[in-house]
Amino acid sequence: MTLDYSTLSGIDADTKASILAEALPYIRRFSGSTMVIKYGGNAMTEDHLKEQFAKDIVLLKLVGIHPVIVHGGGPQINEMLQKIGKENQFIQGMRVTDGETMNIVEMVLGGCVNKEIASLLNLYGGHAVGITGRDNHFIKAKKLLLENQTDIGQVGEIESIDTQLIEQMVHQGYIPVVAPIGVGKNGEAFNINADVVAGKLAECLKAEKLIMLTNTQGVLDENNQLINKLTPADIDRLINTGTLQGGMLPKINSTLQAAFNGVSDIHIIDGRVPHAILLEIFTDQGVGTMILGHNENNA
Repeated sequence: MTLDYSTLSGIDADTKASILAEALPYIRRFSGSTMVIKYGGNAMTEDHLKEQFAKDIVLLKLVGIHPVIVHGGGPQINEMLQKIGKENQFIQGMRVTDGETMNIVEMVLGGCVNKEIASLLNLYGGHAVGITGRDNHFIKAKKLLLENQTDIGQVGEIESIDTQLIEQMVHQGYIPVVAPIGVGKNGEAFNINADVVAGKLAECLKAEKLIMLTNTQGVLDENNQLINKLTPADIDRLINTGTLQGGMLPKINSTLQAAFNGVSDIHIIDGRVPHAILLEIFTDQGVGTMILGHNENNA
């Protein structure tokens, strides 16, 4: 495979050498480790960002890191539902998922989006395989009921994850690409929040890192300035002061759960930044917010 160094064009040789020298300790440190990457937002809808994401993931694999991808697909689902004339309904941020909608969700996530990501990774030299939680029934789920017991259809919460399938794929050199669909006790499909699946999978795999690609810089403080590092205690304070709210809360809750259950570090980064994953993992400064895991926080 020939790596694309076009992004380094115009940079002098000394600067290129400095970049590589800065990355080397991180490559050594993380070689052999597993990283779960939640792929969503603009990074999976804009062609140039999709290409860069695929190249970055393949590079991680080439230097000995084991990436496991969990993807969303909300915009693609919305578009398909509109095409068939079905209204998008949300309650408390959750998609109301009746049987017909679940069929669309499974077709879009498990078919179109999942296979497109795997194909792109393969195009750039990876060996990727797309799966859903229904494959080998490795993500077992049950119906999610909201606090007021509102039934929103086939929306699920995770009961358990059997990591054997993922671990076998990684061991054989593949890059797993996981669509966030779980399976119930009667074999029925459940639509599960991709952030939740990524967090739980990172926890069960005892991943070194959980990386969330978003459409924001990371976690911002009261003055809308990027916070480079956070502890779980810092997050509690930001939630209590109302600084963290809205769409960031489910993502933060998933990362906190992972942090308290053994994931060393969690990164929330801007997927709109070219090569954001490499910059966050392999540079001293990074480009997003790193949430220190429970173990490291108490070290």
